[in-house]
Amino acid sequence: MLRIGIVGAGGMGTVHRSNYAYMKDCQVMAVVGRTKQDEERAAEWGLPLYDDIDSMLNQEEIDVVDVCTPTFLHKEHVIKSLSRGKHVITEKPIALSASDAKEMFDLAREKGVQLLVGQVLRFYRESQILKQLVEDQRYGKVLDATFERLSACPRWAQGGWLFDKSKSGHLPFDLHIHDLDLMVSLFGKPEEFQFTSCGNNNKDYREQYRFFYRYQDFHVVAEAAWFNADIPFTARWRVYFEHAVVINDGTRLVAYQFDREPLVFDTEERIKIPTGINVPPTGVYLEELEHFTECIRNCRPSERIKEDEIMTVIEILEQISKE
Repeated sequence: MLRIGIVGAGGMGTVHRSNYAYMKDCQVMAVVGRTKQDEERAAEWGLPLYDDIDSMLNQEEIDVVDVCTPTFLHKEHVIKSLSRGKHVITEKPIALSASDAKEMFDLAREKGVQLLVGQVLRFYRESQILKQLVEDQRYGKVLDATFERLSACPRWAQGGWLFDKSKSGHLPFDLHIHDLDLMVSLFGKPEEFQFTSCGNNNKDYREQYRFFYRYQDFHVVAEAAWFNADIPFTARWRVYFEHAVVINDGTRLVAYQFDREPLVFDTEERIKIPTGINVPPTGVYLEELEHFTECIRNCRPSERIKEDEIMTVIEILEQISKE
């Protein structure tokens, strides 16, 4: 039985706690938090609430600390947990700088524990199928790819930490990170990249980005936006192979070939668990946490979300953030 301590009982903390309830070999033991929401959630779940990680670890038998706090608190909470010899699962992004991320991974190695980062997009069936198509070249080599992740400006966060660049990294670290992480997992590190951005002059952040990534034999274009408009959330991609175009339009995954019937892939999940956030019921968080806890039990790093890939993503985002 793995004993879990959740740090931060907001949206993602609630998602993780709900999914641990489906895992018979895991038990959430306590919550760390200082907000009214943390207090209410801990009471609702019947769990003790602590003001800080040290207090929890001094009082509870904990194997894994699950960090679900805002981005700017990740380093503090991860370092403190690793220093106490605890395995750590942390939400994305692991950090806003490559140096901070490296410090955390180095400490995990020194302590002989696992540090696992929740890049959840990799656990979607669509992503897994695409990775298989890229690797086995079922439709030939990749010729071009396009990724798109568009949203209305997150009103729920107005005036909060998400709009403070020093705390969130703004749109690149919060939104584009998903597609960039998937791209790196599929194609590796790009040889070079460029980007353009735009936005209203009265905003202290850029509202829309277009990214251009060059690989040896093909290019990838990506778009990410927090539009000043009430558009529905959109996340989709298109990959052009030598012998097919594979499209994920957000509702289904289809391969189109010349002079053949389209192939609709089976992307149905084995289970759908309500999230309580702006994500439809899904089993991806369960699959992610099951994978992470398996890594912890086997005392091995994740082969699905590798340290070097995470570092590549953070390095690129850090460069974008500085320009």
